[in-house]
Amino acid sequence: MKRQAPDKNYTHWDRQTFQRLIQAAPERLVSRFQVSHGMILNVLSRPEDGCGALRRLIRDCHDGPTQKKAHFKRAWQLFRALVDRSIVTLSPKGEGKRVRVNVELPEDFSMNQTLSLYLLDTLRLIDPESPNYALDVLTLVESILENPDMILRRQLDRLKGEKVAELKAQGMEYDQRMEELEKLEYPKPCREFVYSTFNAFAENHPWVGQENIRPKSIAREMFEQYYSFSDYIKAYELQRIEGLLLRHLTSVYKVLRQTLPESAKNDALREMEAYLATLLRQVDSSLIEEWERMKNPKAAPRESKPEAKPPGAEEAARDITRDPRQFTALLRARVLPWVRCLALDQFEEAVAALESGGEAGASGWTAASLKTAMDPYYKDHERISLDPEARNTKHTHVQPSEDRKTWRLMQVLVDPEGHNDWQAEFEIDLAASKAAEVPVMRLVGVGPIGA
Repeated sequence: MKRQAPDKNYTHWDRQTFQRLIQAAPERLVSRFQVSHGMILNVLSRPEDGCGALRRLIRDCHDGPTQKKAHFKRAWQLFRALVDRSIVTLSPKGEGKRVRVNVELPEDFSMNQTLSLYLLDTLRLIDPESPNYALDVLTLVESILENPDMILRRQLDRLKGEKVAELKAQGMEYDQRMEELEKLEYPKPCREFVYSTFNAFAENHPWVGQENIRPKSIAREMFEQYYSFSDYIKAYELQRIEGLLLRHLTSVYKVLRQTLPESAKNDALREMEAYLATLLRQVDSSLIEEWERMKNPKAAPRESKPEAKPPGAEEAARDITRDPRQFTALLRARVLPWVRCLALDQFEEAVAALESGGEAGASGWTAASLKTAMDPYYKDHERISLDPEARNTKHTHVQPSEDRKTWRLMQVLVDPEGHNDWQAEFEIDLAASKAAEVPVMRLVGVGPIGA
């Protein structure tokens, strides 16, 4: 049966049409390469004939005829998936380049992960109004990444240690304890949702092949538990494999930055992206400096040449108050760990967190005074909640002053009963924050709302 020509909207193309587009010409690639969405997008983004280049890459690789045939088949399947989602667009004959990467995509858009299309397809199934939305999206991001097995084993070891203590306290026999431990897995948030949506996705996309989804919680756990990079290293004793954690967080950041559509990001996801960017800059530079010191302790500190930028760009980049949304994300990144200290009665740590910005000395807060301020709270409330609902942005309220010199930030202390009638109030000095390049905050008080 003769295949029909593509329709005028160029949304459905048959294999014959695709192969006509990728005409042969000499080009070499090392053998045993993997055809992926990222590779196809990179090749199609060339100013030359991208389809021809892709055809040459497959034809001239060192794989045998059977593998080359499989490469062509997979390339065709991936190409159609990209066209169906308007990531790649096709132009009519006579209008220049036939195949183009969608010009409306971000300039640094990337699909280097094989299952990036699964991520894009599944985002629409998550309720953006859910308090867990940002964390669930982060789980999808981590699920399409390779497993850092050593870290996951450390997670499982800690779970087993906690479970053994619990079972011993219950008086369970050794053999029964071992049976229960065999049932444990490392944390896999939203596992049923991830597995079911992936199975449905794989049924409709033959190119998925042997690829599998890998739900896990590393970056998510860091956000849920307010772990810094060093905190996480200490919690799981990862001192010898810090680079593995750094690579995983780098991959998470790249997907958030380059693959996740801007329309899918809420303030919480933007905060995650901003935090990861800051963390990676700090950790990467500190690791490099430490390595240089180990190799040559007497060597002078290495000076890096600044990248040339337009006049005024450096000053604008240093002004952390320039973008109100990003500045609010930085403020919450300071306030939420402070609330965690408060919830755990770690008053000295809470005061230390304030002092790290230099504001505690001016306000005169001490561990004793902070505890005294919190004592009335526990007469009517069981505890301060730290669940995803408690971290919802709706519980953080910012009020710029009329003179535009300060902000007032009110962070609601969420309680299990849902009264939410207490708050911590901070004053933010914008000029000082701009000069220090970190939020300069002063704790005004902690108490009932409206008191």
